[in-house]
Amino acid sequence: MYRPKLLAVLAGLLTVAAQAANAPAGDPKATEVWSPVPKKVTPGATAGAPPSDAVVLFDGKHLNAWKSEKDGGPAKWRVEQGEFVVAPGTGDIQTRASFGDVQLHVEWYAPPLPADKVDQDRANSGVFLQDVYEVQVLDTFENKTYVNGQAGAIYKQYPPLVNASLPAGQWQTYDIIFTAPRFAADGSLNSPARMTVLHNGVLIQNNVSLKGATAYIGAPSYKAHGDMPIRLQDHSHEVRFRNIWLRKL
Repeated sequence: MYRPKLLAVLAGLLTVAAQAANAPAGDPKATEVWSPVPKKVTPGATAGAPPSDAVVLFDGKHLNAWKSEKDGGPAKWRVEQGEFVVAPGTGDIQTRASFGDVQLHVEWYAPPLPADKVDQDRANSGVFLQDVYEVQVLDTFENKTYVNGQAGAIYKQYPPLVNASLPAGQWQTYDIIFTAPRFAADGSLNSPARMTVLHNGVLIQNNVSLKGATAYIGAPSYKAHGDMPIRLQDHSHEVRFRNIWLRKL
């Protein structure tokens, strides 16, 4: 009766001894980091609401944070019912402030359009980081176009990993993590811009390395710059926006 119990005890002791032999030597405290302590940030009260350290670019009331890209005057797009809408023909708008690395939240709405509005002629706009790196805005729920120009594409560079579009007439979200390019003193590129994009909560761009400024015609290329504005595109379509904020990273 006692022999099995003795064998079990010996087996347990051998297991403990083996674990001790394989344990790393030294003090575990040597790899603990206690400072600097990350600052506290209070998340937004609801999904998509700005956190406590956000720079709010549109709060539903006015476009004071924006200006006309054409002449630097007040933004001419219309504010109505807590939203703002592209005023076709008035030109792009851009933030008065300039930014580098950011986490950007944008909500946009493609209006329902007749069936003959197809390809790029269907609720077209764009969100430009640092004025020259575009994430495409377009109704591509059921609208065929070139894939590196559909909603969520980094324009003419990277198609989205998936099509996460909602039908026209529903609000959609972009959450963008942008790392600005770095340039040497002589203007040469040290490191490219990088971008991660979630469309309606779905990952569609995964830390991609941009090939340069997004271009309609020709290959992308870099030109040295510092911090630059966020820009929204007037493509002659009445796309709506709301709840735009960013965090400086």
